[in-house]
Amino acid sequence: MSVRIAPSILSADLSRLADEIAMLEEGGADWIHVDVMDGRFVPNLTFGAKVIESVRKLTKLPIDVHLMVVQPENYFESFAEAGANGMSIHTEVSPHLQRQLNRIRELGCRAGAVVNPATPLSAVSEVIADLDLLLVMTVNPGFGGQSFIKGSVDKVRRAREMLAENGSKAFLEVDGGIDRKTIKSVWEAGANTFVAGNAIFSAKNPKAEIAELRSRCTVQT
Repeated sequence: MSVRIAPSILSADLSRLADEIAMLEEGGADWIHVDVMDGRFVPNLTFGAKVIESVRKLTKLPIDVHLMVVQPENYFESFAEAGANGMSIHTEVSPHLQRQLNRIRELGCRAGAVVNPATPLSAVSEVIADLDLLLVMTVNPGFGGQSFIKGSVDKVRRAREMLAENGSKAFLEVDGGIDRKTIKSVWEAGANTFVAGNAIFSAKNPKAEIAELRSRCTVQT
């Protein structure tokens, strides 16, 4: 199973964004993860279309956008236009999830659904055919640098089983507290795409940390 590392620029030094993204590319990052927060769904305010546009000018890597916002559909067009390759929306604020996922796909982007730690996987059971990605939050969203919730490992395992039972090829992504100590357990549980912010950008050698995280996802013989 191939492993994708998606560094989150939430933890990057934005005054040096071009250098940070060049460093991530050199380190072998697969995707660039952009966390969009509106100060309403989560208690923090971050990036919008302008930052996505800036990142797009700096890299050809896929831009993986995580919308922690209410009424995410208000952002789809502008984010797609800005250069997003994938958009993931929270089930907790998406009463018309199937329609919203379809709209993301119509705009040429990968469509993802996100479940918070307290949200059951049943929240996505009716839309698996419409998913290109399922993101299981392993912390409560809103801030970087939080501790991994241990019970998440079993949830990731159940998410992998649910996707497999439905013949889904969707990426299974995890986000929150992913570092050298936690990545292996969620990889073994079936995740294949890993968002890491703090673990990469606070490392002594951030570029080498990407390979270090990837190396944890190997079968020991």
